[in-house]
Amino acid sequence: MSSTASIETTTSTSHILDNPAWAALTGPHAHFAERVGRAARYPADVAGFHAITDNDDPRAWADLAALVGPGGAASVRGVDEAPDGWEIVRSGQGVQLVDTGLRAEPDPEAVLLGPADVPEILDLVARTEPGPYLPRTVELGTYLGIRHEGRLIALAGERLHPPGWTEISAVCTDPDHRGRGLATRLVRAVAAGIKERGDHPFLHAAANNTNAIRLYESIGFTLRARTLFSLIRRTDPTVAADPRESAADPEETA
Repeated sequence: MSSTASIETTTSTSHILDNPAWAALTGPHAHFAERVGRAARYPADVAGFHAITDNDDPRAWADLAALVGPGGAASVRGVDEAPDGWEIVRSGQGVQLVDTGLRAEPDPEAVLLGPADVPEILDLVARTEPGPYLPRTVELGTYLGIRHEGRLIALAGERLHPPGWTEISAVCTDPDHRGRGLATRLVRAVAAGIKERGDHPFLHAAANNTNAIRLYESIGFTLRARTLFSLIRRTDPTVAADPRESAADPEETA
């Protein structure tokens, strides 16, 4: 079994961003956490992340097994070899980038999005596929959008929140309105709110999404780490479907 540290190349294993979901679920997002000992997850309608204290600790895996139940699935970071009692359903390579020079600034056209906007958010996400977004993801932090003639055409917001850090996520633009810099404007606007409260912005992207990575690097983000996101499932005799299986992939454009 391999830990995140075996594939991350730019930092030591002690950094809080080496295990951001665990840091969030035991920190600022603890009120969301469903937890058994050394394992935790977000509610199924909030986010697809699961986390354990240490990928090399059998006790943590036992706690995760108890958390997901017989046949249960979990979306975890840094696992390229399934431990005993688990199988890897699918995996995706990802990158983690941190702000080293982003110009953060509010945007006069950006509007705050909330629960009432979720149907529109989900529609935009379905058409642009920025990565997993669920009915209550909007509760994780500030989400901003830009509208054109009343219709939501661009989106960005906050997802994981380890202490001192906030992930920018769900960055997407309607195909008919791309090329206008809307994604960059919203990233800067979301980052402005993050920095205002004293946190540092970071984000994830699929490793093969070179266009998104180039964009983020061009506006002031720097590659911090490469990692692996895997959907794993308990190998019990009776395997039940788990709604989190649709949320195993790293961000596609955010």
